[in-house]
Amino acid sequence: MTMRRFWLKLHRWTALALGLPLVVVALLGASLIVLKPLDRWLNADLFSVPAGPSVPDLLERTRSQLRAEFGPDASFVLRPPRQAGESLRATVRGPWDGFIYLDPRDARELGRRGEREGAFNFVFELHSSLLMNDTGKPLLAVLALAYLVLLVGGLVLWWPKRWKQAFALALDRGMLRGLFDLHRTGGAVLGLLIAVPVATGAYMAWKPLGQTLTSLSGQAPLAPPKVKFTDLAFPLKSLDVLVATAVARFDGAPVGYIALPAGAAKPVRVRLMLADDPHPNGLTSVWMHPQTGAVLRADRWNELDPGARANSVIYPLHTGELGGIPLETLNALLGLTLATLGTTGLWVWWLRRRPPVVR
Repeated sequence: MTMRRFWLKLHRWTALALGLPLVVVALLGASLIVLKPLDRWLNADLFSVPAGPSVPDLLERTRSQLRAEFGPDASFVLRPPRQAGESLRATVRGPWDGFIYLDPRDARELGRRGEREGAFNFVFELHSSLLMNDTGKPLLAVLALAYLVLLVGGLVLWWPKRWKQAFALALDRGMLRGLFDLHRTGGAVLGLLIAVPVATGAYMAWKPLGQTLTSLSGQAPLAPPKVKFTDLAFPLKSLDVLVATAVARFDGAPVGYIALPAGAAKPVRVRLMLADDPHPNGLTSVWMHPQTGAVLRADRWNELDPGARANSVIYPLHTGELGGIPLETLNALLGLTLATLGTTGLWVWWLRRRPPVVR
């Protein structure tokens, strides 16, 4: 009884302290699955263009335009079109943070949005960092830990003495009893499934978790290669040539992203989508010297350190892309279920603390 009382208090006070933020993050995650295609439909003029050949120097034109506007201290991530009719998208981090959309036929700007402009972008930032950038990510890890405490405590409190009554729902004995049974049984049945999107979200949000996994494996995290400049005035290699070299390194694999860091003395990173990589954006990286065009290092996705390699499954598992529409739907339902569990738990606590009505 003493141990049960301990778990009851731990479960109750963890829920009262962190249950509401956990509910909000779960609802936001579920809504993103619907908001993503809706955002692309409502803003088709940014994401879609008439089909046609891309200008040969599209990437170099884009880099030149971005550098001219935002300066050398800004960083950019380019997402080239992956199929006909898609725009080129550039993520900007610098004096202005946001997204720029360009027509690949002539590198003409179609429009731009701030980092938190639009429903999808705002909800994504709120869900992934609580609108606090890097400060919010460890807080999300704390919420994930809180869920783990709630799950263990809930299972201990639910564990039945008579298994015939383990999943009983007394929905005809008043609101308090009905909510209590729904909360207890729902948590026991679906708690472990809900733990998957919670844990994968925490892993992606907070980099030290991946670094810890790599350290436990006895390996060192892979750092970007160093770039040696003999002459800072030497012109940069055309970005289109750099990307073509990277693509040829892996037999014409499609390009996922191109990362252009701030400052000159850093490598260009080209991410490729190999056929056997489950990550939808590809984790295979080719690091290029920005001046000479030499390949500094090529990292196949399944040869990365364990912490980084785990993202190949963790990311699409969290977003649902690993299993397509069925998994996306399941993840959305699990987010709604977590929000329901949190709401019913708080509701039960509130009903129990009310003084009895005297008649």
